[in-house]
Amino acid sequence: MASTFSRDSKSEEERPLYEDFTNGWKPKVSYHFNEEAAQFHFGMKHPMKPFRLMLTDHLVLSYGMHNKMDWYKPRAATEDEIEQFHADEYVKFLQSVTPSTLDQFPDAPSKFNIGDDCPIFDGLYEYASICAGASVDASRKLINDQSDIAINWSGGLHHAKKFEASGFCYVNDIVLGILNLLRVYSRVLYIDIDVHHGDGVQEAFYLTDRVMTLSFHKYNGEYFPGTGSLDEIGAENGKHYSLNVPLRDGIDDESYTRLFKSILEQVLVKFRPEAIVLQCGADSLGGDRLGRFNLNIQAHAECVRFTKSFNIPLMVLGGGGYTPRNVSRLWAYETAVCLGIEPDTELPANLPFYQHFAPDYSLFPQLSGLVENHNSRGYLESVHSQVLEQLRYLNGAPSVQMQAIPPDLFGQTTEHDQQIAEARIDPDARDLTLDAKDNARQGELVEG
Repeated sequence: MASTFSRDSKSEEERPLYEDFTNGWKPKVSYHFNEEAAQFHFGMKHPMKPFRLMLTDHLVLSYGMHNKMDWYKPRAATEDEIEQFHADEYVKFLQSVTPSTLDQFPDAPSKFNIGDDCPIFDGLYEYASICAGASVDASRKLINDQSDIAINWSGGLHHAKKFEASGFCYVNDIVLGILNLLRVYSRVLYIDIDVHHGDGVQEAFYLTDRVMTLSFHKYNGEYFPGTGSLDEIGAENGKHYSLNVPLRDGIDDESYTRLFKSILEQVLVKFRPEAIVLQCGADSLGGDRLGRFNLNIQAHAECVRFTKSFNIPLMVLGGGGYTPRNVSRLWAYETAVCLGIEPDTELPANLPFYQHFAPDYSLFPQLSGLVENHNSRGYLESVHSQVLEQLRYLNGAPSVQMQAIPPDLFGQTTEHDQQIAEARIDPDARDLTLDAKDNARQGELVEG
Protein backbone atom coordinates (compact mmCIF):
# COMPACT_ATOMS: atom_id res chain seq x y z
CA MET A 1 0.00 0.00 0.00
CA ALA A 2 1.32 3.43 -0.90
CA SER A 3 2.08 5.74 1.96
CA THR A 4 -0.46 8.50 2.61
CA PHE A 5 2.25 10.64 4.22
CA SER A 6 4.44 12.94 2.20
CA ARG A 7 6.84 15.74 3.13
CA ASP A 8 6.65 19.21 1.66
CA SER A 9 9.68 20.45 -0.24
CA LYS A 10 11.08 22.50 2.66
CA SER A 11 10.86 19.54 5.07
CA GLU A 12 12.60 17.33 2.53
CA GLU A 13 15.41 19.86 2.10
CA GLU A 14 15.94 20.04 5.87
CA ARG A 15 15.81 16.27 6.44
CA PRO A 16 19.15 15.18 8.00
CA LEU A 17 21.20 12.66 6.06
CA TYR A 18 21.56 10.34 9.03
CA GLU A 19 19.48 8.25 11.40
CA ASP A 20 19.69 9.09 15.08
CA PHE A 21 20.08 5.98 17.23
CA THR A 22 20.96 7.77 20.47
CA ASN A 23 19.00 6.90 23.57
CA GLY A 24 19.66 7.42 27.23
CA TRP A 25 23.05 9.04 27.76
CA LYS A 26 24.04 11.43 25.00
CA PRO A 27 27.64 12.63 25.17
CA LYS A 28 28.43 16.29 24.62
CA VAL A 29 30.56 16.26 21.48
CA SER A 30 32.75 19.12 20.32
CA TYR A 31 34.50 19.51 16.98
CA HIS A 32 37.72 21.52 16.86
CA PHE A 33 38.87 22.63 13.43
CA ASN A 34 40.61 25.68 12.04
CA GLU A 35 40.08 25.58 8.28
CA GLU A 36 43.40 27.34 7.73
CA ALA A 37 45.17 24.03 8.53
CA ALA A 38 43.94 22.63 5.19
CA GLN A 39 45.57 25.38 3.15
CA PHE A 40 49.21 24.35 3.61
CA HIS A 41 51.23 22.17 1.24
CA PHE A 42 54.15 19.84 1.99
CA GLY A 43 55.13 19.59 -1.69
CA MET A 44 53.79 17.93 -4.84
CA LYS A 45 55.47 14.57 -4.25
CA HIS A 46 54.94 14.42 -0.50
CA PRO A 47 52.32 11.92 0.76
CA MET A 48 50.98 14.23 3.49
CA LYS A 49 48.10 16.24 2.05
CA PRO A 50 46.43 18.71 4.46
CA PHE A 51 43.73 18.92 1.76
CA ARG A 52 42.26 15.77 3.40
CA LEU A 53 41.14 17.96 6.32
CA MET A 54 39.02 20.11 4.03
CA LEU A 55 37.45 17.00 2.48
CA THR A 56 36.59 15.72 5.96
CA ASP A 57 35.12 19.07 6.91
CA HIS A 58 32.94 19.13 3.78
CA LEU A 59 31.64 15.62 4.47
CA VAL A 60 30.77 16.42 8.09
CA LEU A 61 28.94 19.58 7.02
CA SER A 62 27.18 17.95 4.06
CA TYR A 63 25.76 15.26 6.33
CA GLY A 64 24.50 17.96 8.70
CA MET A 65 26.49 16.66 11.67
CA HIS A 66 27.44 20.20 12.70
CA ASN A 67 23.89 20.57 14.00
CA LYS A 68 24.51 17.82 16.56
CA MET A 69 27.67 19.13 18.24
CA ASP A 70 29.56 22.20 19.39
CA TRP A 71 31.78 23.61 16.66
CA TYR A 72 34.95 25.52 17.56
CA LYS A 73 37.54 27.35 15.50
CA PRO A 74 40.54 27.11 17.86
CA ARG A 75 43.42 29.53 17.95
CA ALA A 76 46.98 28.41 17.23
CA ALA A 77 49.04 27.11 20.14
CA THR A 78 51.29 29.74 21.67
CA GLU A 79 55.06 29.45 21.91
CA ASP A 80 54.76 28.88 25.67
CA GLU A 81 52.25 26.07 25.13
CA ILE A 82 54.44 24.34 22.55
CA GLU A 83 57.46 24.65 24.85
CA GLN A 84 55.61 22.72 27.54
CA PHE A 85 57.12 19.76 25.69
CA HIS A 86 59.40 20.89 22.86
CA ALA A 87 62.88 22.34 23.37
CA ASP A 88 63.23 26.11 23.06
CA GLU A 89 66.01 25.84 20.44
CA TYR A 90 63.88 23.60 18.24
CA VAL A 91 60.81 25.83 18.52
CA LYS A 92 62.87 28.90 17.65
CA PHE A 93 64.16 27.10 14.56
CA LEU A 94 60.62 26.25 13.40
CA GLN A 95 59.58 29.87 13.92
CA SER A 96 62.44 31.35 11.91
CA VAL A 97 63.17 28.91 9.07
CA THR A 98 61.63 29.26 5.60
CA PRO A 99 62.39 27.52 2.30
CA SER A 100 64.46 30.53 1.25
CA THR A 101 66.44 30.71 4.51
CA LEU A 102 67.06 27.00 5.06
CA ASP A 103 70.64 27.35 3.82
CA GLN A 104 71.28 29.56 6.85
CA PHE A 105 70.79 26.47 9.02
CA PRO A 106 73.37 24.01 7.59
CA ASP A 107 73.07 21.67 10.58
CA ALA A 108 69.23 21.48 10.41
CA PRO A 109 69.07 18.08 8.66
CA SER A 110 71.12 16.37 11.35
CA LYS A 111 70.10 18.52 14.30
CA PHE A 112 66.34 18.74 13.74
CA ASN A 113 65.78 15.82 11.32
CA ILE A 114 64.77 18.06 8.40
CA GLY A 115 64.68 16.38 5.00
CA ASP A 116 62.40 14.48 2.64
CA ASP A 117 60.10 13.24 5.40
CA CYS A 118 59.95 16.59 7.18
CA PRO A 119 60.53 19.31 4.59
CA ILE A 120 60.53 23.04 5.20
CA PHE A 121 57.54 24.62 3.47
CA ASP A 122 55.90 28.05 3.54
CA GLY A 123 53.95 28.58 6.76
CA LEU A 124 55.39 25.51 8.49
CA TYR A 125 55.28 26.92 12.03
CA GLU A 126 51.81 28.36 11.51
CA TYR A 127 50.54 24.98 10.29
CA ALA A 128 52.10 23.08 13.20
CA SER A 129 50.84 25.54 15.81
CA ILE A 130 47.29 25.52 14.37
CA CYS A 131 47.11 21.72 14.56
CA ALA A 132 48.55 21.75 18.07
CA GLY A 133 46.22 24.53 19.19
CA ALA A 134 43.19 22.45 18.24
CA SER A 135 44.32 19.59 20.51
CA VAL A 136 45.06 21.98 23.36
CA ASP A 137 41.59 23.47 22.90
CA ALA A 138 40.01 20.00 22.84
CA SER A 139 41.75 19.10 26.10
CA ARG A 140 40.43 22.28 27.70
CA LYS A 141 36.85 21.46 26.79
CA LEU A 142 37.22 18.04 28.43
CA ILE A 143 38.83 19.52 31.55
CA ASN A 144 36.07 22.14 31.87
CA ASP A 145 33.33 19.53 31.38
CA GLN A 146 32.14 21.38 28.30
CA SER A 147 32.61 18.20 26.27
CA ASP A 148 32.51 14.47 26.87
CA ILE A 149 34.11 13.79 23.48
CA ALA A 150 36.37 16.36 21.79
CA ILE A 151 37.42 15.78 18.16
CA ASN A 152 40.44 17.25 16.33
CA TRP A 153 41.12 15.56 13.00
CA SER A 154 44.05 17.90 12.29
CA GLY A 155 45.88 16.46 15.31
CA GLY A 156 47.33 13.06 16.11
CA LEU A 157 50.87 13.93 14.95
CA HIS A 158 52.47 11.23 17.05
CA HIS A 159 56.04 11.05 15.72
CA ALA A 160 57.33 14.52 16.69
CA LYS A 161 60.00 14.45 19.41
CA LYS A 162 61.06 17.02 21.96
CA PHE A 163 64.12 18.08 19.97
CA GLU A 164 63.18 17.22 16.38
CA ALA A 165 60.63 16.57 13.67
CA SER A 166 59.87 13.04 12.54
CA GLY A 167 57.54 11.21 10.19
CA PHE A 168 55.77 14.29 8.74
CA CYS A 169 55.21 15.60 12.31
CA TYR A 170 56.75 18.80 13.71
CA VAL A 171 54.86 19.56 16.94
CA ASN A 172 53.45 16.72 19.02
CA ASP A 173 49.94 17.97 19.70
CA ILE A 174 49.11 14.70 21.47
CA VAL A 175 51.75 15.20 24.15
CA LEU A 176 50.63 18.81 24.62
CA GLY A 177 47.01 17.71 25.00
CA ILE A 178 47.89 14.96 27.47
CA LEU A 179 50.05 17.30 29.54
CA ASN A 180 47.04 19.56 29.83
CA LEU A 181 44.76 16.68 30.84
CA LEU A 182 47.24 15.60 33.53
CA ARG A 183 46.64 18.87 35.32
CA VAL A 184 43.19 17.57 36.26
CA TYR A 185 43.09 13.81 35.59
CA SER A 186 45.26 11.42 37.59
CA ARG A 187 45.67 8.86 34.80
CA VAL A 188 45.39 9.21 31.03
CA LEU A 189 45.26 6.32 28.57
CA TYR A 190 46.67 6.94 25.09
CA ILE A 191 45.49 4.56 22.33
CA ASP A 192 47.01 4.59 18.84
CA ILE A 193 45.46 2.74 15.85
CA ASP A 194 47.66 4.32 13.17
CA VAL A 195 49.54 1.80 11.02
CA HIS A 196 52.79 3.35 12.31
CA HIS A 197 53.96 3.06 15.90
CA GLY A 198 53.20 6.06 18.14
CA ASP A 199 56.86 6.46 19.06
CA GLY A 200 56.87 10.16 19.92
CA VAL A 201 54.11 9.80 22.51
CA GLN A 202 55.57 6.61 23.96
CA GLU A 203 58.97 8.28 24.33
CA ALA A 204 57.47 11.33 26.03
CA PHE A 205 55.77 9.27 28.73
CA TYR A 206 58.14 6.30 28.93
CA LEU A 207 59.10 6.94 32.55
CA THR A 208 55.73 7.77 34.09
CA ASP A 209 52.85 5.66 35.38
CA ARG A 210 50.36 8.48 34.94
CA VAL A 211 50.08 7.83 31.20
CA MET A 212 49.68 4.39 29.70
CA THR A 213 50.40 4.16 25.96
CA LEU A 214 48.77 1.39 23.92
CA SER A 215 49.74 1.21 20.25
CA PHE A 216 48.45 -1.19 17.54
CA HIS A 217 50.74 -0.97 14.50
CA LYS A 218 52.70 -2.76 11.80
CA TYR A 219 56.07 -3.91 13.06
CA ASN A 220 58.88 -5.93 11.55
CA GLY A 221 61.89 -4.01 12.88
CA GLU A 222 62.28 -2.10 9.61
CA TYR A 223 58.92 -0.46 8.88
CA PHE A 224 58.94 3.18 9.94
CA PRO A 225 59.70 4.27 12.64
CA GLY A 226 61.35 0.91 13.44
CA THR A 227 60.06 0.90 17.03
CA GLY A 228 57.10 -0.67 18.78
CA SER A 229 58.20 -4.19 19.72
CA LEU A 230 56.68 -6.14 22.57
CA ASP A 231 59.87 -5.53 24.55
CA GLU A 232 59.29 -1.77 24.78
CA ILE A 233 57.41 -1.73 28.07
CA GLY A 234 58.48 1.51 29.76
CA ALA A 235 61.12 2.14 32.42
CA GLU A 236 61.46 3.27 36.03
CA ASN A 237 58.03 4.45 37.27
CA GLY A 238 56.66 3.79 33.80
CA LYS A 239 57.70 0.14 33.58
CA HIS A 240 54.81 -1.92 32.12
CA TYR A 241 52.90 1.26 31.25
CA SER A 242 53.94 1.16 27.57
CA LEU A 243 52.04 -1.53 25.69
CA ASN A 244 52.73 -2.40 22.06
CA VAL A 245 50.72 -4.66 19.79
CA PRO A 246 52.99 -5.42 16.78
CA LEU A 247 51.07 -6.66 13.74
CA ARG A 248 52.03 -7.98 10.33
CA ASP A 249 50.88 -7.04 6.84
CA GLY A 250 47.29 -7.54 5.81
CA ILE A 251 45.44 -7.88 9.11
CA ASP A 252 41.68 -8.10 8.51
CA ASP A 253 38.64 -6.51 10.15
CA GLU A 254 37.62 -9.38 12.42
CA SER A 255 41.11 -10.12 13.73
CA TYR A 256 41.89 -6.47 14.39
CA THR A 257 38.67 -5.55 16.19
CA ARG A 258 38.69 -8.74 18.27
CA LEU A 259 42.26 -8.10 19.39
CA PHE A 260 41.57 -4.43 20.06
CA LYS A 261 38.53 -5.09 22.23
CA SER A 262 40.00 -7.91 24.24
CA ILE A 263 43.18 -5.96 25.08
CA LEU A 264 41.46 -2.64 25.75
CA GLU A 265 39.00 -4.23 28.19
CA GLN A 266 41.84 -5.56 30.29
CA VAL A 267 43.76 -2.28 30.12
CA LEU A 268 40.74 -0.37 31.40
CA VAL A 269 40.29 -2.79 34.29
CA LYS A 270 43.94 -2.56 35.33
CA PHE A 271 44.76 1.10 34.66
CA ARG A 272 41.36 2.74 35.29
CA PRO A 273 42.03 5.89 33.25
CA GLU A 274 40.17 9.09 34.03
CA ALA A 275 40.56 10.29 30.43
CA ILE A 276 41.39 8.66 27.10
CA VAL A 277 43.15 10.05 24.03
CA LEU A 278 42.48 8.02 20.87
CA GLN A 279 44.67 8.57 17.80
CA CYS A 280 42.74 7.40 14.71
CA GLY A 281 45.39 7.32 12.01
CA ALA A 282 43.66 6.42 8.73
CA ASP A 283 46.72 4.78 7.16
CA SER A 284 45.63 1.50 8.77
CA LEU A 285 42.81 1.35 6.20
CA GLY A 286 43.19 -0.97 3.26
CA GLY A 287 44.47 0.72 0.11
CA ASP A 288 46.39 3.46 1.88
CA ARG A 289 49.42 4.71 -0.05
CA LEU A 290 51.77 3.96 2.85
CA GLY A 291 49.79 1.42 4.89
CA ARG A 292 49.82 -2.36 4.70
CA PHE A 293 46.63 -3.38 6.50
CA ASN A 294 43.25 -4.53 5.15
CA LEU A 295 40.85 -2.64 7.40
CA ASN A 296 37.54 -1.32 6.15
CA ILE A 297 36.10 1.93 7.45
CA GLN A 298 33.48 0.17 9.60
CA ALA A 299 36.11 -1.93 11.42
CA HIS A 300 38.37 1.05 12.12
CA ALA A 301 35.35 2.97 13.41
CA GLU A 302 34.32 0.03 15.58
CA CYS A 303 37.42 0.73 17.67
CA VAL A 304 36.14 4.27 18.22
CA ARG A 305 32.66 2.99 19.05
CA PHE A 306 34.01 0.49 21.57
CA THR A 307 36.28 3.06 23.25
CA LYS A 308 33.41 5.53 23.45
CA SER A 309 31.12 2.94 25.06
CA PHE A 310 32.94 3.20 28.41
CA ASN A 311 31.77 6.81 28.87
CA ILE A 312 35.22 8.08 29.87
CA PRO A 313 36.18 11.64 28.78
CA LEU A 314 37.59 11.10 25.30
CA MET A 315 39.77 13.13 22.95
CA VAL A 316 39.64 11.80 19.37
CA LEU A 317 42.46 12.78 17.02
CA GLY A 318 43.52 12.22 13.43
CA GLY A 319 46.99 11.09 12.40
CA GLY A 320 48.34 9.35 9.33
CA GLY A 321 46.34 8.67 6.19
CA TYR A 322 47.59 9.20 2.65
CA THR A 323 44.63 8.42 0.40
CA PRO A 324 42.64 11.61 1.07
CA ARG A 325 39.22 10.45 -0.17
CA ASN A 326 39.31 7.47 2.20
CA VAL A 327 40.75 9.48 5.08
CA SER A 328 37.85 11.93 4.86
CA ARG A 329 35.27 9.14 4.61
CA LEU A 330 36.71 7.47 7.70
CA TRP A 331 36.92 10.56 9.88
CA ALA A 332 33.47 11.77 8.85
CA TYR A 333 32.03 8.38 9.79
CA GLU A 334 33.93 8.31 13.07
CA THR A 335 32.50 11.74 13.83
CA ALA A 336 29.07 10.18 13.33
CA VAL A 337 30.01 7.30 15.64
CA CYS A 338 30.96 9.81 18.35
CA LEU A 339 27.57 11.45 17.87
CA GLY A 340 25.70 8.14 17.94
CA ILE A 341 24.18 8.55 14.48
CA GLU A 342 24.29 6.44 11.33
CA PRO A 343 24.86 8.41 8.09
CA ASP A 344 23.47 7.42 4.72
CA THR A 345 25.80 5.07 2.89
CA GLU A 346 25.44 7.14 -0.27
CA LEU A 347 27.42 10.37 -0.09
CA PRO A 348 25.36 13.61 -0.19
CA ALA A 349 24.92 14.79 -3.76
CA ASN A 350 25.58 18.40 -2.71
CA LEU A 351 29.01 17.48 -1.37
CA PRO A 352 31.78 19.80 -2.66
CA PHE A 353 34.38 17.80 -4.60
CA TYR A 354 31.75 15.08 -5.09
CA GLN A 355 33.59 13.76 -8.17
CA HIS A 356 36.64 13.13 -5.97
CA PHE A 357 34.80 10.10 -4.57
CA ALA A 358 34.15 8.39 -7.92
CA PRO A 359 33.32 5.79 -9.03
CA ASP A 360 31.23 4.44 -6.13
CA TYR A 361 30.28 7.67 -4.30
CA SER A 362 29.85 5.58 -1.19
CA LEU A 363 30.81 6.24 2.42
CA PHE A 364 32.01 2.64 2.65
CA PRO A 365 34.17 1.58 -0.33
CA GLN A 366 35.53 -1.96 -0.30
CA LEU A 367 39.06 -1.72 1.10
CA SER A 368 39.80 -5.24 2.31
CA GLY A 369 41.68 -8.06 0.61
CA LEU A 370 44.25 -5.84 -1.08
CA VAL A 371 47.23 -7.23 0.88
CA GLU A 372 47.87 -10.85 1.83
CA ASN A 373 47.19 -11.44 5.52
CA HIS A 374 50.37 -12.59 7.29
CA ASN A 375 48.80 -12.57 10.77
CA SER A 376 48.19 -16.20 11.61
CA ARG A 377 45.84 -17.11 14.42
CA GLY A 378 48.78 -18.48 16.39
CA TYR A 379 50.76 -15.26 15.99
CA LEU A 380 47.87 -13.08 17.14
CA GLU A 381 47.20 -15.32 20.14
CA SER A 382 50.88 -15.08 21.08
CA VAL A 383 50.82 -11.26 20.88
CA HIS A 384 47.60 -11.16 22.86
CA SER A 385 48.95 -13.37 25.64
CA GLN A 386 52.23 -11.43 25.89
CA VAL A 387 50.43 -8.09 26.20
CA LEU A 388 48.13 -9.45 28.90
CA GLU A 389 51.15 -10.91 30.69
CA GLN A 390 52.56 -7.39 30.95
CA LEU A 391 49.33 -6.22 32.55
CA ARG A 392 49.69 -8.87 35.24
CA TYR A 393 52.63 -6.92 36.63
CA LEU A 394 50.36 -3.99 37.48
CA ASN A 395 48.96 -4.11 40.99
CA GLY A 396 45.95 -1.94 40.36
CA ALA A 397 45.80 1.61 39.07
CA PRO A 398 48.54 3.90 40.43
CA SER A 399 47.49 6.64 42.83
CA VAL A 400 49.29 9.93 42.37
CA GLN A 401 49.78 13.25 44.04
CA MET A 402 48.39 15.89 41.73
CA GLN A 403 50.97 18.37 40.45
CA ALA A 404 50.70 21.13 37.86
CA ILE A 405 53.40 19.55 35.67
CA PRO A 406 54.15 15.85 36.25
CA PRO A 407 57.84 15.60 37.20
CA ASP A 408 58.53 12.13 35.81
CA LEU A 409 58.04 12.75 32.07
CA PHE A 410 60.78 11.78 29.65
CA GLY A 411 62.92 14.77 28.79
CA GLN A 412 61.32 17.00 31.42
CA THR A 413 64.24 16.82 33.85
CA THR A 414 67.67 18.39 33.47
CA GLU A 415 69.34 14.98 33.77
CA HIS A 416 67.34 13.43 30.94
CA ASP A 417 67.67 16.54 28.79
CA GLN A 418 71.45 16.25 29.16
CA GLN A 419 71.40 12.56 28.21
CA ILE A 420 69.41 13.32 25.07
CA ALA A 421 71.64 16.27 24.17
CA GLU A 422 74.80 14.15 24.53
CA ALA A 423 73.37 11.44 22.32
CA ARG A 424 72.41 13.99 19.70
CA ILE A 425 75.90 15.51 19.40
CA ASP A 426 77.62 12.11 19.16
CA PRO A 427 78.16 11.98 15.36
CA ASP A 428 78.47 8.18 15.23
CA ALA A 429 75.30 7.62 17.22
CA ARG A 430 73.49 10.28 15.20
CA ASP A 431 74.53 8.78 11.86
CA LEU A 432 73.35 5.33 12.94
CA THR A 433 69.99 6.75 14.02
CA LEU A 434 69.48 8.62 10.76
CA ASP A 435 70.53 5.61 8.69
CA ALA A 436 67.98 3.47 10.53
CA LYS A 437 65.24 6.01 9.85
CA ASP A 438 66.18 6.29 6.18
CA ASN A 439 66.12 2.51 5.78
CA ALA A 440 62.73 2.31 7.49
CA ARG A 441 61.28 4.75 4.94
CA GLN A 442 62.59 2.87 1.89
CA GLY A 443 59.87 2.75 -0.72
CA GLU A 444 57.36 4.84 1.26
CA LEU A 445 57.75 8.26 -0.32
CA VAL A 446 55.82 8.10 -3.57
CA GLU A 447 54.79 10.51 -6.25
CA GLY A 448 51.26 11.71 -6.78
